[in-house]
Amino acid sequence: MLIKNRFDTKKLRRTVIDMAYAGSAVHIGCAFSIIEILATLYSNHLRFPGGNMLAENRDYLVLSKGHGVMAQYACMRELGWLPDNAFINYFSDGSELNALSDSRVSGLEVTSGSLGHGFSVGVGLAMGAKLSRSDQKTYVIVGDGEINEGAIWEGALFAAHHQLQNFMVIIDDNGFQAMGRSCDVLDLGSIQSKFESFGFNATSIDGHDETAISEAINRLQKSSSTAPKAIIAKTVKGKGVSFMENNNSWHYTRLNADTHAKSIAELSGDKS
Repeated sequence: MLIKNRFDTKKLRRTVIDMAYAGSAVHIGCAFSIIEILATLYSNHLRFPGGNMLAENRDYLVLSKGHGVMAQYACMRELGWLPDNAFINYFSDGSELNALSDSRVSGLEVTSGSLGHGFSVGVGLAMGAKLSRSDQKTYVIVGDGEINEGAIWEGALFAAHHQLQNFMVIIDDNGFQAMGRSCDVLDLGSIQSKFESFGFNATSIDGHDETAISEAINRLQKSSSTAPKAIIAKTVKGKGVSFMENNNSWHYTRLNADTHAKSIAELSGDKS
């Protein structure tokens, strides 16, 4: 299956780099690892009737790993939902855009600086849609480090118990969290097996392959199973800029003029 409305993911990454540089912001690596996931959701799967991000019967996208929000902002810019000056002035005095997902920004469903909470909010949205007999779907993006949180598994039990087949979680499995490798901080073993044991219909994919992402979403959504759904997306933290890839220091490192220029050059195809 071919992607119908593919976003330019290099352009999305350049937007993130420019935002981070303008605002002296961190969390570049964990924004880069979810670029293709977000681009695929927005281009092919999320429903916003009339193009209205606040439409009553819209699908829900909950960025539980709220520190990756620059990637979502970049997608929202391409959709025309955010003006250019919001990016030039990112994270400066008077900026409407914060460095974590904030529900006061139209188009962001949750405030999710505290990890693990967005998952349960998404479960609640899915439950509400089921009770109201709406066909709305809820997609939640979490990090692999984030699923150390107990609130994730409480929400997973609830979703499975109530057969929330309209709920899908996508795990950004980039192998790192703030203070190190996820397997060293708290080894979860097989994430797919974990979710399956909690009653989810789960699959694992390459999280940078847009076709694979879209096919997995379609396959799970068309399943006759009443179970909630989980996609474990294997990703690379810092994907797209060579000196950031699998380099966890870019969780908190800020760009300077030199690293900004080098990043833009790479994303523009010039590595000289």
